[in-house]
Amino acid sequence: MPRTDRRRELLKGLAFASPFLIGFAVFIAYPILASFRYSFTDFNLFQEPTAVGLDNYAHMLSDDRFWRSLGNTLYLTALGVPLTIVIALAGAHVLNLPVRGQPLFRALVYLPTIVPVVVGGYLWRWLLNAQYGFVNHLLELLRLPAPLWLESPDWSRPAIVLMSLWTVGGTTIIYLAALKEIPKDLHEAAAIDGAGAWRRFRHITWPTLSPITLFQVIVTLISFLQIFTQPYLLTQTRLNESSGGPDDSMLSYSMYLFQNAFVFLKMGYASAMAWVMFLITLVITALLLASSRRWVHYGSR
Repeated sequence: MPRTDRRRELLKGLAFASPFLIGFAVFIAYPILASFRYSFTDFNLFQEPTAVGLDNYAHMLSDDRFWRSLGNTLYLTALGVPLTIVIALAGAHVLNLPVRGQPLFRALVYLPTIVPVVVGGYLWRWLLNAQYGFVNHLLELLRLPAPLWLESPDWSRPAIVLMSLWTVGGTTIIYLAALKEIPKDLHEAAAIDGAGAWRRFRHITWPTLSPITLFQVIVTLISFLQIFTQPYLLTQTRLNESSGGPDDSMLSYSMYLFQNAFVFLKMGYASAMAWVMFLITLVITALLLASSRRWVHYGSR
């Protein structure tokens, strides 16, 4: 192809891609670069940023609320990610059973994922209320202890995880679609050879689902590391303000970042926190990808 024709084709391609390129540059690339610059400054949104070097990063080492928010977030991640994967995988197997009303059950499982997060947050505030909440009422009927979900530091973080698991239907449906792709002949042949349900799951189902599981773990991990809406709504007061819950036990990393940026007007410090979380997410994701060579099985291998 002549050079002029190649240049013309290139310009046409750039013209068609220009809405995305402009949007990416304005709304993604520029904010990323600006936040990196602001992380080395003292910036309150109303005055010109003042360079402070590494002071924002050094301040995190002595900031108790920073460590508290980071610890809460890692706790939620360590508890929420495995529970999400296990419940979604088990739910997918149940929804894959040939029973009457199967489409209805699948729709009911997926339904909470399309409910607005704010609506779900206020719904769970009512469900987890210690005085008149349905969850404690059900526990009392079962003769089980009724904890102070939103008032106790010991139960507030499990309450966030419980609320997050309400939308596990999206992950379940992805697993269900993956189960449909497993050839039935493999299970039938293994059953004829005497393999039980557990051995068929271990040697057929799990290797086939391992690439999907890697994807689900990474996506769920990032979701919990960035968790904001659930703890924010559960700790919101009548004045539309949000604290960190009892003893800051519900203060997530994103909540503290938000408070520094838009409540305390410490945009430089908030930008530094954002980059620290980016590095934490990058490291954990890289470790997961490195470990996947041992437990993820692809069809070409």
